[in-house]
Order: sequence, then C-alpha cells, then structure tokens
Amino acid sequence: MKRTQLAAALLVLGLTACSDKDAANQSVQVQGMTQTVLDSLGQQLDVKYEVITNVPGAHCGEGKDRCFKAAIHLTHLKDFSASDWSIYFSQMRPVLNVDSEQFTITHVKGDLYRLSPTEKFQGFKAGQQISIPFVGDLWQLSESDGMPNYYLTSGELSPVVIASTKLHVDADTGMEVRPHVVPFERAEQYLRRESDKLKWSDAGDIYKANEQTALESAAVAPGIIPSPSSIFVAAGAAPVDLSAGISLNWDSRATQADKLAADAALQRLSVLGVPAADGGQPVSLSVDKGLEDESYRLVTGQDGIKIEAASGKGFNHALVSLASLLDTSNKTVAVVTVEDSPRYAYRGLHIDVSRNFHDKQQMLKLLDQMHAYKLNQLHLHMGDDEGWRLEIDGLPELTDIGSKRCHDLQERSCLLPQLGSGPEADVDVNGYYSKQDYVELLQYAAARQIRVIPSMDMPGHSRAAVKAMEARYHTFMEQGKEELARQYLLTDFEDKTLYSSIQYYDDNTLNVCMESTFVFIDKVIDEIAGLHKQAGLPLELYHIGADETAGAWVKSPACEAFVANNDQGVTSMDELGPYFIERISHILEQKGIEVAGWSDGMGHTRVEKMPAESQTHLWDTLASGGHKNAHKQVNYGWDAVLSSPDVLYFDFPYEATPKEHGYYWAQRRNNSQRIFNFMPDNLPANAEQWTDLEDLAYEADDTLKKDEKGNVLSAPIAKGKGFIGMQGQLWSETVRSDQMVDYMLFPRTLMLAERAWHKASWEVPYRHQGAVYNQSSGYFTPEMRAAQAQDWQRVANILGQKELAKLDIAGVEYRLPTPGAVVREGKLFANTIFPGLKVEYRSGEGEWQVYTPGTEVSLPVAVRSVAPDNNRRSRTVWVGQ
Repeated sequence: MKRTQLAAALLVLGLTACSDKDAANQSVQVQGMTQTVLDSLGQQLDVKYEVITNVPGAHCGEGKDRCFKAAIHLTHLKDFSASDWSIYFSQMRPVLNVDSEQFTITHVKGDLYRLSPTEKFQGFKAGQQISIPFVGDLWQLSESDGMPNYYLTSGELSPVVIASTKLHVDADTGMEVRPHVVPFERAEQYLRRESDKLKWSDAGDIYKANEQTALESAAVAPGIIPSPSSIFVAAGAAPVDLSAGISLNWDSRATQADKLAADAALQRLSVLGVPAADGGQPVSLSVDKGLEDESYRLVTGQDGIKIEAASGKGFNHALVSLASLLDTSNKTVAVVTVEDSPRYAYRGLHIDVSRNFHDKQQMLKLLDQMHAYKLNQLHLHMGDDEGWRLEIDGLPELTDIGSKRCHDLQERSCLLPQLGSGPEADVDVNGYYSKQDYVELLQYAAARQIRVIPSMDMPGHSRAAVKAMEARYHTFMEQGKEELARQYLLTDFEDKTLYSSIQYYDDNTLNVCMESTFVFIDKVIDEIAGLHKQAGLPLELYHIGADETAGAWVKSPACEAFVANNDQGVTSMDELGPYFIERISHILEQKGIEVAGWSDGMGHTRVEKMPAESQTHLWDTLASGGHKNAHKQVNYGWDAVLSSPDVLYFDFPYEATPKEHGYYWAQRRNNSQRIFNFMPDNLPANAEQWTDLEDLAYEADDTLKKDEKGNVLSAPIAKGKGFIGMQGQLWSETVRSDQMVDYMLFPRTLMLAERAWHKASWEVPYRHQGAVYNQSSGYFTPEMRAAQAQDWQRVANILGQKELAKLDIAGVEYRLPTPGAVVREGKLFANTIFPGLKVEYRSGEGEWQVYTPGTEVSLPVAVRSVAPDNNRRSRTVWVGQ
C-alpha cells in the first residue's frame, strides 16, 4: 500500500499511528469529504429519535394547543469535525421550530427533511451525544412513527444510509424493529393532552378485557366464519370424515361456468388437506333457480354432502363454508344444515400499494384469503403522491419515474424519498405491476368471485403522476417537441398558489383548468379499461379518489382564465373541485363505467350534475358526527359503502399502546372484537358502546336538523334506502413489508367478513324517525349486550381453536394477540382474546415455558402467545416490570 493510501485509510477511521486508546481521542480533520469518509460516517454515526412529550405546553407557542416535543440525538464513535454533510430523513409531522445552534432542520417536500450542521457546529467528540430538540405539529403517539433509513449526503457523493436507522426484523414475531427509536416509557409520551383519558393498555388491562370471553369448545366444530344466516347442528352426531378427500357429483343442469366457479374453493379445500379425489366423501351439487345469486344450502352427513345453489357464486360459497367447517387437525366436519345468503352485496377490502409497494405474489395470497372469507371487492389503490404502480402503455414515465423513490432532488429519474424509503431506487417499497401482472391479478380475482376496482387518486393525491408528466415534458422540450411535451402535462408552471396538502405537499394536485389534464385521465382510463378487456372482465367501476384536495389553483393563470370564460357554469375558484369530479364522472359514464370516490370529495359535487349511478365511500369518523354525511349521501340515492375509519381502518393499532404498529388519527384501539361489535346499519347507535379517540363518551344526534332558511343540515336515512356494503382499508404509509401487510390485516379481516356477510341478532334496529344516541340512551339494551358478548365468545373460540390454524397453513403472518396476565399471590394467570391459543411465560431472563393456570412465578414475568403451528410468537408483554 502506498503511503498516501495508508494515510487516507487511517484518516477515515479516525486513527493515527499511535495506540488504539490514543487514536480514539484524535479529531478527524477533513478538508474535502470523500466517499470513503461518508461511508464511514454512515457506519459510525449513532442516531436516536426520541418523543419527549405530546402534552401541549408553552413549548407549542402562543395560541397553539396541539404539538409534540421530540429530539434527534447524534453520537459518533470517534472524534469527527467535518461539517460538509447533511442528513435526510422522513418526519411524518411538520417540524415547527428547532432548539439548536449547531444544526438546522429544513423541510424539503412532503415528509422529507434535511438536517445540516451550521457554522457553529463544534464537531463530534468520541462517544458524546449531541441532542437536537424540536417542536412538531399535532402528535406522535406511536413508536412506529419514527421512520427508518436516515441517509447522508455530501455534494455529488453517493448517498449513504445511516446503519443505526435501518430496520431490523424480530425473529419471533416477524415485526419490524426500529433500533433508532427510543422506546416510550412515560404517560406524557402517549397522551394527546391532559384531558386525554385513554389508558396505555398493560397486561392487566388486557387480562380483564379477555376475562369476559371464556374457553369453550361446543361451538367450534360447527363454526363457520363468516357466520351463515341459519345453521342447524345435529346434536350428538359423529363428525363426517373427509380425510380421503371429496368426490363431486354435479347436477346435469349445472353449467361449465358453475363448475369453473367452484375451482378456487376446491383449491382452498385441497390446501387444507381435503383434495378432490375418486373415492372421497361424495358431494352432490344441485341447481336450484329459486335461490338468490350468492345464496346456497349445505347439508353434511355420513351419507354424503349436499349442496344447492342457483349459480356458480352460490356453489363456490357453499364449498368455502365446507372449508370453514373443516377441523384441519383431524379432517372432519360437523353434521349441519346451513341456509345462507350475504348481508351486503359489496364486501370489500382496500389495499394501498402506492405509498409502499406490495408485489403480485402478496396480492395473490391476499385474494386467496379474501375468497376464503367471502369478500368480493378488492379496491386496489395504485396511484397517489408517493408512487404510481401500474404500467400504462404510451406513458412509460409513470412507472420509469413514478414507481420509485430515490435521492434525485430534480426528480428526473425518480420521486423524492418519502416514508423512510431511503436514497436507493432498488428497494422493496418501490415497484409496479406490469400490464401482464395486472391482467393476471384480474383473472385470479375473478376466479375467486372478486372484482378488482382500480384507483388512481385525483385531482389531489396525484404527485407521482404530476412529477412523471413534468419529467416527460422536460424530455420532449429538450428535443424541441413542444406539442408532445404539453400533451399530457398536469401542471401550470405559472401557478403561484401556496398550499399544503394533508401530507404536506405543495405540488400534488392536477390542474383542473388545463385540457391536457383531461387528455391524460382519458388516456389512463382507456388503457386500464383495455387491460380489463384483455382479461375478459369489462371495467365496471373506477375509483377517482377525489378526497383531500388542498386549496390549489387559486393563483393559477390557467384557472383564472377558465373561470373568467367557460361554458361549464363555473364562476368561482370554489367551484373548480366539483366541476372536475362531475366532468370526470360523466367521462366515465360515457365509457360505461360507474364512478366511485371518497365521501368528502363526492360531497362537494352538485348532486343534480352527477350521474345517477355513482358510488361513495363513507370515511367520516363516527365519533365526530360522521353518520350525518353518510346519511346525507345515502339519501342522494348513491351506492354508499361504509369505510368508517373508527372501525374499518386496518392501518390503526390493535391495542392502545405505542408499542403497536400504525397510525391512530381516528382510533388508537381497533382490535378484532371491536370490528365484530360494529353495528353498520345503525351508525349513530355505536355511540352507546364506543368512546372517541381520547376514550371520552360522545353523542350521535340522528334527528332532522334545518338551518334558519329551512335547508336540511342533517337527517335520518329515508325509508327504502341503505348502505350497499362495507369495506376495510389498509393504507400503507407505515406498512413496508409483506409481513406487516399480513399483521395489520389479519385476523381483523375475518371480522370485516363476519359483519359484511352476517347481520347479528343483537344489532340495534335503525330508527328512520330519528333518535339521539349516547351511553345512557338505552336503545342498546342489556339483553342485546349480553347476546353480543355470547356471540363474540362463540366467534373468538372458533378463531382461537380452528381458524387461525388455517391462516398458518396458508402462510399468512397474522397478528398473534398479546396475552393478558396478572400475578396473584405469586401465581400467574394469563389469557388471550382468542381462547385456545397456547401461552408461554418466563420469569426475568429465564427460559420460556408453556403456561398453565396458576403457575407459580417470580416477578417480573413475561408472557407471549404462540401460533397453532408453533412457528411464531406474539409481542412480549411484562407483568411487574
């Protein structure tokens, strides 16, 4: 090695030719940052992110009552004095002010921030921590808020991810671990304000909640999820053995389409160990045209299994119910007679693959599980600010640029990093579906009686498309091809409007006054419709989003000119949003496609100017009077789908603890039992059983309200109208891995299916004459509450003793519940929300052991639940620590 090379190597390590002890105290003087030095800094810099408090105080600033205080702590292993570097990092809530002379924090775009040394930076002293306190807007109530993959830059050098901020994966749980996030330990880290009454759940709280659900086995064998309309169980009858498989005998009136519709259900049975086989248990399938399309009858007995249905959907559902009856441990089913029909025609699941991408294989696995529980609508959200996920013929920029995020501040090769994606394009959160991928998804879904609803959000939440088309513009302008450059342009470059979207973008909205915007949308819709046609499945419904459009256009010359002179009846900037939705809705209608959108955007339209066939997804929070807008839009006669965040957002935490993953802006505790308890046909009645975000009681007034001029402000649902269905939502801002998709969706999705398919007897009937509901109004009677608890006990035991094992077989890495536990007189008592799951415990740092009730232990003691296949464990909780 040459002398100069050796000197450079020693410089990087912060060493000289002296001893290691002396070398550690040497200051590294770097005149010009090199790639090697930057790489070393990325390895040796320890970053910690700490939320100090969420309770507002003087630190919020005058007149501000919502803020949090946090700090970024930096520690270098060696002395280090260079200052020509910056750290880029994702911060989900805006930084308001920074209390540091040595560092600045600057907002770049969206959630991307830059931390840079100032002229007063004194360098790092080996092992000494530098803290950078700051105040941010709103709250940070979860450890998962701390985004990963902080990265270093310096001039034109390649960015370097700081090793201490990379995600780890817990081997037992499959959960993402953020080593750089300082664990929450104090109440003020979890409370939004002093009036916040939501208790940070501990093992004792969970134990108390679970105590109401006893272990029982009688309901498990004949249990079907989702529950059928009616089921008769033959008392004392020996179970039917399916270990030799099943042999199908089709009615001569059954069509080839009927038989094809049953194939996916037969695959489901085969995966569970019951294949179609000669000599298996005979199954007769008969056509009964008197039944509704999705209805069926199922009779099991020692002399065979009988199924009756009017269509392939009915046959499919019956065989899926047979799979649900199955006990996989002994390949038997109970002797039952089932008559069944769905509660709602629309039983949906929304998956956001835009924020963080999830590939085709994960979607195929998800479609299998949707089919297994009779869900029939996959709302696939493929276009938003952070990514565009579908190949569009003729517009390669959408995926060449819009499908990936990397450190390109000009955004000519990719979008800016967001959501902790880091500086590299070649990571799992980036990606897209090819045209063939999408066709395959469509066909795979259809074979499982599932319709795919494509969604590219517009006009807001459109930054990926906006930036991709800007890059296209610049490419063609550089070639002197101005007409091509402007063909699909979505941006008025002269627009001086200042706005901030809900995710803190100031450039994420299509300009609705430019005809090129509509040319672009028309092109995209036609290409997607073409893929549906290629799949043999006409595009019937397209979701335009239409939500959260943030004050754009007001200083756009294009919009000023349009408002001044148009034949659309638009006379003010306020009317541009409704105009856009109405125009796109009719463009779709002319193509034979029904429009769908989120309720806030749809609610801004002029109803008389919308197509009669329109679908609205109702996402107003119930605890904030969300039933009012829901009822208003139902009364328009639109197809109304419940998507209430309080209960149907599956990116929210399962339990009230900062240790659980997810966002929490509408609910901080949304476990499977809460979803099961939902009364969807009577939204305001849920005020009798639930509290708000801060665990405070709320009131839901569902009586007629008018203003002084007699205009209706809110009203009950008119007789003869109602919701067409319900949909669970998984937004993916914090959901990076496929394991986390499984964790957040399951087993909650099973309870979505339960409520969407089956109407429980204990639900409070809706009162069209109106009513006021609160925790003392009494419509939800003690008898109804007792029936609800008994019904939950039945379903919880089916999950714990039979259904979770099927998710194991399918490779679904669902959330195992954290056990509840108490220690009384030195003895441990533990339980889970799903009775029948095995629990393990250990005292202190001892060995894990299988729990039995009343085991003698010494504090502190840890407990965790175990998957039926024994391959995974839940998050560990402690008693007495």
